[in-house]
Amino acid sequence: MSLPTQDPDAPAFTRRHVNLASARLGAVALQASDDFFVDKSLMLSPEPAVFVPGKYDTNGKWMDGWESRRKRCTGHDWCIVKLARPGTIHGVDIDTSHFTGNFPPAASLEACYGEPDEATEWFVVVPATPLKGNSHHYISVENPRAFTHVRLNIFPDGGIARLRVYGSPRADWDKTGKDTLVDLAAIENGSHVVGANNEHFGAAINLLMPGRGENMGDGWETRRRREPGNDWCVIALAHAGTIQKITVDTAYFKGNYPDRCSIQAAFVKDGTPESIITQSMFWDTLLPEQKLEMDREHPFEKEIAKLGPITHIKLNIFPDGGVSRLRLWGLPTG
Repeated sequence: MSLPTQDPDAPAFTRRHVNLASARLGAVALQASDDFFVDKSLMLSPEPAVFVPGKYDTNGKWMDGWESRRKRCTGHDWCIVKLARPGTIHGVDIDTSHFTGNFPPAASLEACYGEPDEATEWFVVVPATPLKGNSHHYISVENPRAFTHVRLNIFPDGGIARLRVYGSPRADWDKTGKDTLVDLAAIENGSHVVGANNEHFGAAINLLMPGRGENMGDGWETRRRREPGNDWCVIALAHAGTIQKITVDTAYFKGNYPDRCSIQAAFVKDGTPESIITQSMFWDTLLPEQKLEMDREHPFEKEIAKLGPITHIKLNIFPDGGVSRLRLWGLPTG
């Protein structure tokens, strides 16, 4: 799971896209110029950074992140990270939580495609940007290229608690057999959340994560509804396809699972997130209302309507509650 930020001021890309630099998804900190105080791998932890008063090791105060020693020469420190999946980067969060007198004054981010070596061409995706201590630094990225690795540069030295690289994974659809069922709602294949009406207890992006949920916090959960209506989430599939199997998983949700669910769908050619959400009110029904039970997987096949190829779906839950995972197995088309 890639835990979403709980910062209410965080930009939309932190909720719509997956953290490609999450160690849980397979990202690896390959190399750093220096990680004397704290190992570079901690920077990729999916958990929020913590501060432990009084915790020291043989090199000094333990901090939850990557921290280099004080530089006594020219130059700057850097760390190369292999992303969990090749993908397009939409934004980053350079997080200096709990680093106060030891954060870098500035940082930049470069990216490349393929295993880096001395001949690698690095593209600047975030130019040198001033940093503050104990703060999140959300930076949007507009670059259509797909990347496999990033290099975080800090000027000149110091500590970074977490690096989040939010993006869309790029799957190689040319290698997918025409009769091969693919989970088109899997985030590792490139799906993403367009929007949800409420994510009070758990982010909707968790619906798309690999594997089953690890606990009740590893899913999409809305607050208790105190007015008429129902909660919903709109998802862009990884690829256009014809859906043949659906699984709605309420793992760990027991006293707070939805009573029922349904799914609407459409083939959307273009639109902004806001316009797509508006259109979703009128989409056709892919899965009629189905009764749900607590803490179990609900498979559906014969209940699925034959709508042909679709690109987007809207999961409706009645009236509110939590869903751990959503799987839509289909045949990619086009």
